[in-house]
Parts: sequence; C-alpha cells; structure tokens
Amino acid sequence: MVHVTLAALGLAAVLKAHPAAFEAVRWAGVAYLLWLAWKALKAGPVRPARVAPASVARVFREALVVNLLNPKVALFILAFLPQFVDTARPVVPQFLTLGLVFSAGGLVVNGLVGGFAATIGGRLARSDTMSRWLGRTSAAIFGLLALRLAVMQRG
Repeated sequence: MVHVTLAALGLAAVLKAHPAAFEAVRWAGVAYLLWLAWKALKAGPVRPARVAPASVARVFREALVVNLLNPKVALFILAFLPQFVDTARPVVPQFLTLGLVFSAGGLVVNGLVGGFAATIGGRLARSDTMSRWLGRTSAAIFGLLALRLAVMQRG
C-alpha cells in the first residue's frame, strides 16, 4: 500500500523519471538481499526446538524493508493500476481502492504460500543435512536476486 499511495500521489513516478532515485533504491535493495544471503549462509542447521518464533512486528518490518527496497514493485504499480483509473473521477480514491484489492489478493496468495511453507519447512528443518541445504539454497537465491537486481537494465 505504500507503493500504491506513492503512485496515487504521483511520487512513484520519480523512480521512473529520475534515474538517480531509481538507482539509489535499486542498490539499497542489492545490499539488503546480500545481507539476507549472508544471514542465511551463517545460520547453520535449524533446530525447530531451538528456534524462537519471530514477533509479528519483526516479520512485518523485514517484509516492509524488502518491499520498499524493490523498485520494480513501484514501477509495476505505476504501470498496472493507472490503466484501470478513470481520469474523469477523483484519481487518488480510485488508486487506493485498486491498491486495496491488489493487496488483498496478494495477502491471500502469500498467506497460503506462507502457511504451506511453514508446514513443509518444519518437517525439512528436522534434518541437519536438509536444513543446511535449505540455508545454502536460500543464500544462493538471495545472492542471485541481488545479482539480477544489480545488472538489470532500467525499464
């Protein structure tokens, strides 16, 4: 909804119009993905009995940082939502309504994925070997995403 609000107010267009702003967000995203990769690599095997559950606030903060440092989210919102906005009516309320619908759909899909991942992840984490490979795989994915973000062409 942050990106939707920015798009509704016209501020997300700054990322499209000003390459320096886009680059700053992009490189902050690269740095954050590399930090996540490092954390995943050094975490080692996970023991379900020893893992303290993360607070909802912490999970929310980490997800918010990932989302805000992804300039493609802003550009997607900027490219996708305007086609459904009637410029003859007030634009901001339409953007916010469309953003709520978009966010609700994302919440349902990502919630289901998270639920299934938690169930499967708990089972996989009981194995030292599998846990180690999951950490390495997560680190590789974060690293590859950082590389992709670093070498991507401005669209």
